[in-house]
Amino acid sequence: MEWGDVRYFLALARAGSLAAASRRLGVEHTTVARRVDALEAALDTRLFDRLPRGWRLTAEGERLVDDATRLEEEALAFARRAAGGTGVAGPVTVSAPPFLANHFVAPRLGPFLAAHPGIVLTLVGEKRAALLGQREADIVLRLSRPTEHGAVARRVGTMAFGLYAAPSYLAGRQPEDWVFLGDDESSGELPQHRWMLGFAGPRPLVLRSNDMTTLLTATRAGIGIAALPCFVGEADAGLTCVEADRDGVGSREIWIGIHEDLRRSPRMRLAMDAIAEIFTRERRLLEGAASAA
Repeated sequence: MEWGDVRYFLALARAGSLAAASRRLGVEHTTVARRVDALEAALDTRLFDRLPRGWRLTAEGERLVDDATRLEEEALAFARRAAGGTGVAGPVTVSAPPFLANHFVAPRLGPFLAAHPGIVLTLVGEKRAALLGQREADIVLRLSRPTEHGAVARRVGTMAFGLYAAPSYLAGRQPEDWVFLGDDESSGELPQHRWMLGFAGPRPLVLRSNDMTTLLTATRAGIGIAALPCFVGEADAGLTCVEADRDGVGSREIWIGIHEDLRRSPRMRLAMDAIAEIFTRERRLLEGAASAA
């Protein structure tokens, strides 16, 4: 029996379907099925009933979930301690919301990477919260404080929003004729979206998206007005600030976190401090000081 097969078993037990488990593991669904089949063969035990709408744990499978979870916790703790060794060179994986990763963090990593050529940094833009305990990421940037067991976190900044439009959209158009672009509410109504709706009042929301880059592109194209982070809006010559969030009701806190097993690793500390310094250095831009003036 191989530990890797137990990992696939747990992912499928938690997800309930091959498709969901494969997305979580970042592999093809056929790989999940093959690895679970291998585990069943090694144990000579049927762990799942294959049903049209998903894979359901058998009684034998249910009895093994707790034991498999303990194995997983020990293996992950072993991996975290190994990653927290004394070497400066090596990989570091950072998970961040896509828009923040693409438009704020990535363009500012050059000096750090040049100063530490032995570090290979993987910056993953993802909407879901990568799990530190599962080694899905070494360092996380989140828009709320990480609260999972073992997480050590600190607030590194506040991301302010403003309402932005293309100058071509505003030209010759009266405020009562403005239309708005916003979040699709797939993950609940976001603070900046609520603030924008309060400003919009009865004026229509004509485009929704769960991707902020899509909203940015649509705004630049002159489709309407959107709530965008000030660090993008203020630096973009193709956008004009229509309204600043002076009371901060739509702003979002930014937190950086790491698992306690990794925080003494020199390369993890270097990477974490360098990313935190980016937010400190760009505080005025991030908080929208120019748009609020």
